[in-house]
Amino acid sequence: MLNIVSIMKVQRGPLTGVRVVEMAGLGPVPFASMMLADMGVDVVRIDSPPRDPEDPHDHFGPIWRGRAAYELNLKDEKARQRAIDLINRADIVLEGFRPGVMERLGLGPDVFEESNPGLIYGRMTGWGQGGELARSAGHDVNYLAVGGVLHHLARRGERPLPPLNLVGDYGGGGMLLVVGVLAAYVERTRSGRGQVIDAAMLDGAALLMTSVLGWRGRGNWNDEPGTNTIDTGSPFYEVYRTADDRFLAVGAIEPRFYRQVLVGLGLDEGDLPPQYSREDWPAMKEIFAARIAQHDLAHWDKVFAELDACVSPVLNLDEAARHPHVAERAVYVTDDGYLHPSPAPRFSRTPSTRAETPHQETLDDLLSRWG
Repeated sequence: MLNIVSIMKVQRGPLTGVRVVEMAGLGPVPFASMMLADMGVDVVRIDSPPRDPEDPHDHFGPIWRGRAAYELNLKDEKARQRAIDLINRADIVLEGFRPGVMERLGLGPDVFEESNPGLIYGRMTGWGQGGELARSAGHDVNYLAVGGVLHHLARRGERPLPPLNLVGDYGGGGMLLVVGVLAAYVERTRSGRGQVIDAAMLDGAALLMTSVLGWRGRGNWNDEPGTNTIDTGSPFYEVYRTADDRFLAVGAIEPRFYRQVLVGLGLDEGDLPPQYSREDWPAMKEIFAARIAQHDLAHWDKVFAELDACVSPVLNLDEAARHPHVAERAVYVTDDGYLHPSPAPRFSRTPSTRAETPHQETLDDLLSRWG
């Protein structure tokens, strides 16, 4: 008999004691599980048997930390029953399949209405559980494209630039899923009942456009990309090349910060058009670019370190991890030879810890522990 105590994950954080079953998936669901595991959740992943040997995805990296995995062929009745037994012991299940897949596997939310009425069933998709595109394939860039977000991620006259997979998969997907299941978990303390959460990356990306929608509604935002205050249209919210082919980020939206930028660049405000004279922005950008190109990044970093100007060096990840402020907060930590993000947000009384993958229990032992 295995010593269950010795192989249980040491749990800390505000969500210690919560149990989550993560169904095999990519992107936002594993990311949500990583965040929850860091907060102390006991997460178990049900993996499908390997299919395509040429599939570029693997289970390497920080996103997979903090939980054990069990391979179950859910088309097999015995394996499906094992999954049912596990979900019946869980507080939350997270799944990222296309609509209808969990139902076809015999694991839809209706299966657990009587056996686990408090179950919170988090469903993560790109397009949502209903609608014309609900069962269509897609990735981050597709949800941003159809949702009107990608159009605005471009410089003037240039094609849109996909923002990695940060906006759909993670910001508008995984974090949205975490918010949804935790809100349902809080509500369950009053009602005693679980519910289904329909989290869609399309919806989450739209939420992240809240500020832009407000400015657009007031007539302060142009639909032409690269012509607005914070989309590289203005000279004071832009990235400039330095003499050593590095980059300097300027984000001086407010006049008091803008004036400090001019001080750092050695420019006289009286010689320039007003800060918010949009028709003069292209010419002002040329002036800023020419001045910044005269010196290397180290020079400008030193200059603006003395000024409250919202100006920063553009660092790569290794440089960022060594930056004094980033290092002091331990925003990144190195483990197994590569960088991990530290848990966030930070809690004063029940701090999260970077979850370690527990020693693998047998599924029988896990079911016994969760019983």
